[in-house]
Amino acid sequence: MEYQDILYAVRGQAAWIAINRPEKYNAFRGVTCEELIHAITKAGWDKAIAAIVLTGAGPKAFCTGGDQSAHDGAYDGRGTIGLPIEELQSLIRDIPKPVIARVNGFAIGGGNVLVTCCDLAIASSNAVFGQVGPKVGSVDPGFGTALLARVVGEKKAREMWMLCRRYPAEQALQMGLVNTVVAPEDLDAEVERWCAEIAALSPTAIAIAKKSFNLDSEAIRGISAMGMQALSLFYDSDESREGVKAFLEKRPPRFR
Repeated sequence: MEYQDILYAVRGQAAWIAINRPEKYNAFRGVTCEELIHAITKAGWDKAIAAIVLTGAGPKAFCTGGDQSAHDGAYDGRGTIGLPIEELQSLIRDIPKPVIARVNGFAIGGGNVLVTCCDLAIASSNAVFGQVGPKVGSVDPGFGTALLARVVGEKKAREMWMLCRRYPAEQALQMGLVNTVVAPEDLDAEVERWCAEIAALSPTAIAIAKKSFNLDSEAIRGISAMGMQALSLFYDSDESREGVKAFLEKRPPRFR
């Protein structure tokens, strides 16, 4: 596959995968998801790779979720909602290698969910986290809700979805959403340090540990599958369409 929307590079024993749509704040469309699935699968089963780094190109954004300009009742690809997002989220969990979110700038909406799904997260001090779905007539009813609650706690996860606030990197660290926060100029060096530590350890032991962690929350995959079916019906409603329309027109939505 020749990549249009992502960048793929191998640094030492780590594969670095970056969403390369900085003009869209690294929002993903159908093609982006397909390329991420391909790249993560390739790296995930390459025995020479010890860890995978997932990030966004440029200094402004890690990822801001689904590209609203590619959304009109359904996104522009395959999958239950037009994006194979549940497949991408599951893949991050299914491969036997640790996936590290390198968070530079905004990790909003589906980007925040990707951070939640990754095994580890290292954030720049200028990173910003949060959910935005209810502002645009959407939600991530699976890993974005149930797994988030396991990561940051039930009350905080509900706050994130029901108020759609934004959280700076230090607050995300206190919540447990990320593992560490460093200065922007130190981000790459810190990620490389973590990758090197992982590469020195037993890959089989890490694979077993990762699978055993995930088994405890495996039921969330079923929640996600059911939730995405409901979401596909919601996207066809006037209420959801109003959220997308208001976002594109840069005005407050009129949901009620």
